[in-house]
Formats: sequence, structure tokens, C-alpha cells
Amino acid sequence: MDKHFITPKSMKKVIPRAIRTTLLQLESATKVEISQHLDISFPTVSKVIAQMEREGEVYESGLDDSSGGRRAQRYTYNPDYMLGLALFLEEDKTVSTIFNCVGEVKEKGIEQVMVQDDLDSLTELIKKNITAYPKINSIAIGVPGAVDNGRIFYIPSYERFHNIDLKAYYEKVFTIPVVVENDMNAAVLGFHHMNKREENQSLVYVYSGKNGPGAGILLNGDVVRGSTFFTGEVSFVPLYDDRNFFQALKERAGKNVGKVRFSREHEIQAMGRLIASFVAIINPHTVIFSKEEMDEIILKNIAIEAAQYVPKEHLPRLVLSNWKEDYLNGLQYLALEHMITNN
Repeated sequence: MDKHFITPKSMKKVIPRAIRTTLLQLESATKVEISQHLDISFPTVSKVIAQMEREGEVYESGLDDSSGGRRAQRYTYNPDYMLGLALFLEEDKTVSTIFNCVGEVKEKGIEQVMVQDDLDSLTELIKKNITAYPKINSIAIGVPGAVDNGRIFYIPSYERFHNIDLKAYYEKVFTIPVVVENDMNAAVLGFHHMNKREENQSLVYVYSGKNGPGAGILLNGDVVRGSTFFTGEVSFVPLYDDRNFFQALKERAGKNVGKVRFSREHEIQAMGRLIASFVAIINPHTVIFSKEEMDEIILKNIAIEAAQYVPKEHLPRLVLSNWKEDYLNGLQYLALEHMITNN
């Protein structure tokens, strides 16, 4: 631990956070191991551990193996001491999950809540979850729109949420850490962490869904957000002289953009051009699609189409995944991160 950032005033929060993180990483540790790992004095570690044990945040988990002297007590973090809530908005329903500090899911739910034009209904849903699980200490909310540090500034079909700083609003209402994230950014994060991808991997997650196409882009382990947090709004990519990507998907399809499967020739052509654009700009290792929208045959046709514009050897791997699971896993990762560091 860098002692230059520790002051008497901040010590009460910083050191418990550091010990919390260490115990979650190591699963269990003795006071000596924690002291050495964090470069914090043994008396300070002992004092903080004693306080955390009294509050139920850590517990004794047995004696260490003997090395000839007195056997040291091992400590383990109580994973249920704090819980997190992750939820995302999707048309007329809200999908949510409640989990503990090691990611174990306590409850999953799908609420038929009309939230497009009603912030109050979302607030009541969150309040209901917190009432049922008072140990919820962080919330992650996914939205199908562009987000700037918690403020939603572009969100089609959810007019009442436009220009609302949802993070600040709910942190004031519930006085716990809140993170608000774009759906595709959360999905690419979830895929990355659940599949244990190398940190230097570049990934693109493309999904059309019920709210129009979007993409999440991850480079070297970090989500790319852009100068105005508009990265990933691929609907606006001008693939043709007279049509952008969204308009190309709608061609001869009427309003049925968010259907289950991509199959029409014009859709495959548009997606192939989009993949070629990604190759030329960021040359990703992998592009992920939802199993709901694609199958292996469609992916092969998209690759053939993309190879008309860029050399085949530069094409990324095209893979299928479960978008909703990746989305929730990404939100859960963000909520866990806030839970551990902000409490």
C-alpha cells in the first residue's frame, strides 16, 4: 500500500477497503500475511481486523499450519456482509439480480414494469429490492443509451430518462454507490471477465435488440467511451451514400429491426461492411454477437461479406454469446467494484 495517500482522516476507510480486497483475493489470510501483503503494520491490521470481526465483516476460519511456533489464526471475508443489485431496462420489463461480494447470485427477477416514461416505477422497484435485502451496498443500472458519468444524454424510446443524471439522483435517494452504464459497454465487460480474456485483447460486442443496434468496444481491457461518451452508437455509421447502418438494417424490413434473427441479404451486407470498418479502424481480435440474433451459418456469411472489403487474414473471430447473461455479468462486475472500493 502506498502510504503517501494515507492520512489519519482517510485511514478509517482506506485500510478496511484494502483488507477487504486482500481477503477477497486470497480467500483467507493471517494478520501477518495481510500486513506483509499491504505493507501495513501488524498492530494496525490487528486493530482493523478486530473491528471488522465485531461488525461481522470477517470471521475466523481456522488455524494456520504450524511452522514450529504458535499457530496463527486465519481470517475469511464474509461474502454476505454486503450485497449488490444489478438491473437493466428493456422495453416493458426490468431484469435484475442480487448477489454477494464473491458474485454468488441470491435472487434473479424479471419485473413487468413500464419504465419508458416513468422514473418513479424504477425507483419503487429499487426500493422494494433494498427493503427485501437491506445489505445492498451498491447498484448498477444498465440503459440502452449513451451515458456520461451517470448522466443519460441519448436514449431512444425512453424520453423521460433523457438528460437525467441517474447516478446522482439515486445516490441521493438511497445514499449508496450507484453506477449507470450503457448496455453494450456492460455486455462487452461481462463477456471479457466471464471468459477470462487476456488484458491486451480487443473486443467488439454488436447487438441490435429491441432498441436498435449498438456496440461495446474494449481495448486492452478498458472500455472505449470516446471524447463525448458516444462510442458504440453504430446506428449512425454511414455505410452507404444515402443510408447509415440503422437505415440499412431497416431497408425492406419495415419497423422489424429488433426481430430475433438476422437472415436477409441486405442485413448481412450491412453487418459485413460494419465488421470491415471495425477491422480498418481498430483491428479487433474478436467480435461477439448474440445467440438470439445470429447462428454459425450467418456468421460465416458475414465474414464472407466483410472479406470483400478487407483482406481475409485481418478479419476477427466472430463468436456467439448470451447477451443478457453478458449484460448482467458486466453490471454485476461494476457493482462489485463499487461495493468493494466505495464502502
